[in-house]
Amino acid sequence: MFDHREGQHVEVAGARIWVQCIGPEEGPPLVLLHGGLGTMADFNSLLPALADWRLIGIDSRGHRKSTLGNAPWTYQRVQEDAEQVLHEIGVSRGSVLGFSDGGIAALRMGVSGKVLLDRLVVVGTTWHAKNLASSRRFLEGVTAESWKAKFPETVETYERLNPEPDFARLVSAVVPAWLDEGPSGHPGDAVARIESQVLVVRGDDDHLTAATDAVELRDVLPRGHYLSIPFGGHVAYEDAPEVFLPALKRFFRQSAEL
Repeated sequence: MFDHREGQHVEVAGARIWVQCIGPEEGPPLVLLHGGLGTMADFNSLLPALADWRLIGIDSRGHRKSTLGNAPWTYQRVQEDAEQVLHEIGVSRGSVLGFSDGGIAALRMGVSGKVLLDRLVVVGTTWHAKNLASSRRFLEGVTAESWKAKFPETVETYERLNPEPDFARLVSAVVPAWLDEGPSGHPGDAVARIESQVLVVRGDDDHLTAATDAVELRDVLPRGHYLSIPFGGHVAYEDAPEVFLPALKRFFRQSAEL
């Protein structure tokens, strides 16, 4: 499991980014990028089913055990942080599973091409600035106080483990990035340049990503696939693992054969 004891910090652009690798060294690398104000540990429920992979968890800049630094927090910055961390630990090729914010950074990695991606899975992920129409009001209303009231355990974990804890500063850095409509934000139409197989996953009841946007992303991608999870919310992989995991394994298996 991803925990706070085993791992290392990698210096990237004025911040210390926490990375942890588990699983067999000879296994194919699978990078896990978590959602906003979350941690790599959010994927722990999936890890037993991915035991054959070399799993690489990264706490995004400012989150859990990674420091925030002074560079602006943007999806571009999270993408470049992940690419630099992988370079530092000697990974130049692998697959990525990204959730929400992590999925946006993963799509940007697919466009960038600095790491050769075999397969890419994004869950609850927006991809274009126009997608913000369905979520802007909710995102604009997030504050450190509102998040702490709704998810007190996540804030307690952050304050206990972060080397430089300042949750209000983190939220103030992240919320503008959620609303960023510029080139440092969503990858937009550039996703059409992604060459790897991509599985787009959305829960039917996701309040942050519209079904039409997810299907359009599938259609824009040269090698896109779509999985709709019945009754699933934003964290669809956790809401219905009995649906998500078999589909994930089939995607990895079939993609490897193509």
